[in-house]
Amino acid sequence: MKRYALVITLVATVLAGCTMIPEYKRPDAPIPASWPTGPAYKETGEDFKDRSPADINWREFYTDEKLQKVIEMALNNNRDLKVAALNIEKMRAVYGISRLVVLPLPDANGSLNNYRSPADLAENHDAKNVRIYSANFGLTSWEIDFFGRIRSLSERALQQYFATEHARNATQISLIAEVANAYMLFAAEREALKLARSTLKAQEESRDLIKRRFELGASSEIDLNQVTTRVETARVDEARFTNLVANDENALNFLVGSPVPPELLPDDFSSIKPPKDIFPGLSSDLLLKRPDILQTESLLKAANANIGAARAAFFPSVSLTTSIGTTSDDLSALFKAGSATWSFAPQVNVPIFSSVLSWANLKAAKADREIFVAEYEKAIQAAFREVADTLARRGTIMDQIKAQQLLTETSQKIYDLATARYTNGIDSYLNVLDAQRSLYSAQQGLILIQLSRLVNLVNMYKVLGGGGTPEP
Repeated sequence: MKRYALVITLVATVLAGCTMIPEYKRPDAPIPASWPTGPAYKETGEDFKDRSPADINWREFYTDEKLQKVIEMALNNNRDLKVAALNIEKMRAVYGISRLVVLPLPDANGSLNNYRSPADLAENHDAKNVRIYSANFGLTSWEIDFFGRIRSLSERALQQYFATEHARNATQISLIAEVANAYMLFAAEREALKLARSTLKAQEESRDLIKRRFELGASSEIDLNQVTTRVETARVDEARFTNLVANDENALNFLVGSPVPPELLPDDFSSIKPPKDIFPGLSSDLLLKRPDILQTESLLKAANANIGAARAAFFPSVSLTTSIGTTSDDLSALFKAGSATWSFAPQVNVPIFSSVLSWANLKAAKADREIFVAEYEKAIQAAFREVADTLARRGTIMDQIKAQQLLTETSQKIYDLATARYTNGIDSYLNVLDAQRSLYSAQQGLILIQLSRLVNLVNMYKVLGGGGTPEP
């Protein structure tokens, strides 16, 4: 009973003991308290003003039903996200091991020792065969964590586990944004391909018309050659956008992790329901909720806990080996009265000559913590810049869309007027070609700027930490 009381006392001492981990204090965020202001920052989001972007589920943000299904496929099949989830399982196991090390884990063993005793060592000078059976239950080299070294390492493993969870959530945020952007880019390129094909058809009709006029002597050969060059230029654009649409579909399939069914692909650019226009809030403190920043902070906490383990290495370590059991030279008498045995072997290891190494390890641990402080501050600064850039883009993009729409409408009028003047013999066909080229460029530019608007909405949700909540 005394032995068991001693073990219980030692366990209580370990559980009640403290660690040498320095008190953690979150570094001050090296960024302004509010978002930038100026001519570029003039539009604010109108949706979810009363909620933090990190708390908005991606299904609420992306309202297009087809896109929702594609994103769901990606969350189920994307290999990067699977690796991130498996890393969580790995670190959970590592943390579980580190927690068990601090506890006394008894084990049991049985053995048979069979040997021959020579005649020279026997009292009666007769050789003898000896067979000894034993069964034992106890502890083997259990380190009693008086100074918190093992618990510091356990805390480090816990924070590393948290870091893998945050890394998985950050991966999900990036994946959802990449899938949405790839989906919208595919729709935009398909729209551009439609425009190229309609332009090619119109140019071919113009060429046929001018060819007939040329045969009748109403148009010059130079007009015919000029329109022919426009036909071939349009044909080049058709081939180019056909290739781009195929590449975009391949990229989308890669992100999703499996082929996207044709019925889930967007029919055209205008059929996509735009995402919500979220409100970033007034304070930049919400960046501290971003999973990538939480991941960096968890690694900082792990480095801080490692200092506690390095400090504890300066103090003596106490390990205990103890067992109770039974021993007999006859297997049938192994558990009978009189066969009981026990052992108790504490060991103290005092670091004397290894203190130089311990000092080096402590300095390395402190330097490691300062590295992670800098990494944490850098992550916050990078996040602030991402949000600021996205806000600046959002503040100016509507002006660009309005200007591009007006440019397209004006180009259409110029093209119609130039075509009418050529038909009536007032102008040369060169003016028609210039007007058509300007109109085509304006139409393609309008598609790109409209795509930029949708991408900006997606990026705003991403850089504010939206979409990282794991699916139930």
